[in-house]
Amino acid sequence: MDNHAEIVIKKVKKGGHGGHHGGAWKVAYADFVTAMMAFFLLLWLLNATTEEQKMGISNYFDPTAISRSTRSGSGGLLGGTSITQPGALKSAGSPPMVSTPTVARPQAEETESVEPDSDDPENIESRTGSDEDEEGTITQQQLEQLLQQQEAAREAAQFAEAEQLIRKAIDESEDQELKEAAEGLEIQSAKEGLRIQLLDQEKVALFPLGSDEMHDRTRKLLEKVAEIIKKLPNKIKISGHTDARPFAPGSQRTNWDLSTERANASRRTLNEFGVDDSRIAQVVGMADRDPIEPNDPMAPANRRISIVLLSQSKADNPDQQPTDETKIATETSLPKVKLEKETAEKNNRTQAVN
Repeated sequence: MDNHAEIVIKKVKKGGHGGHHGGAWKVAYADFVTAMMAFFLLLWLLNATTEEQKMGISNYFDPTAISRSTRSGSGGLLGGTSITQPGALKSAGSPPMVSTPTVARPQAEETESVEPDSDDPENIESRTGSDEDEEGTITQQQLEQLLQQQEAAREAAQFAEAEQLIRKAIDESEDQELKEAAEGLEIQSAKEGLRIQLLDQEKVALFPLGSDEMHDRTRKLLEKVAEIIKKLPNKIKISGHTDARPFAPGSQRTNWDLSTERANASRRTLNEFGVDDSRIAQVVGMADRDPIEPNDPMAPANRRISIVLLSQSKADNPDQQPTDETKIATETSLPKVKLEKETAEKNNRTQAVN
């Protein structure tokens, strides 16, 4: 019996570890992974974007920075009015100051670093435009200059495209007369805008001698020009030019009459082919006072029609900062009138003499 002792198996149940764990750690881990992914995505975007794109993103998320740098209801293309006092808020929590109607008074160029807590116009005027403006603010004059530069660049691109389209239309045409007249076509940029000139050639004239009845080839060339420039908004100045050949002794007509008549005939032709007459800013006759070839007053190239697409800065006053052409017209007091009016005045003088 002793050799067969009973085997006793003892099972010991150890203490637990607090039961099943919760899932809170998974949430924290997911947040950590998301944050790391966003961080590395940010690093990649910073490396892949340009400085201009970064500035655009910054302005998108901080639009108040732009309002601090420009004034409410600024002039120029961004002109408008505002019911609040001009200027940026002093802080995000500052209420806007509603302005009341006051007597208009001249003010100097202003910047928008003015504190809105002062209601004294003199105080505001004395503090605006100083050299101690906040970094990042610009003056109204600087803003207008930037807008003018952008407008000039856009206009130059339009003029360049117009030149290409005119030459392309002529190149694609199979009309031999048109191509002959186009040999005397000159298109160039000028201070006034885009100058398109139709010049006489040695054996290819725009008009018969002493007449304002243009040849068919001249009409065809003006038609191609009109097809392009009628799509642009710019005002137009037309000037006629002759050589120094005088009229026969005893004639009542002069080169002043002839150049004005030819300029006016060109205007009528442009109107006929779709150019709105309201866009014509000036029709002028220059006679022989502005030759292309001054050393050869009888040169065919001096007989020409000049069509200028005026830049926006010259549209309201074509004679502002005049070029050589407009200076001559002013100094000689050449009347800028239409052919019909000149003819009527001439007939009245003839009747008075008789």
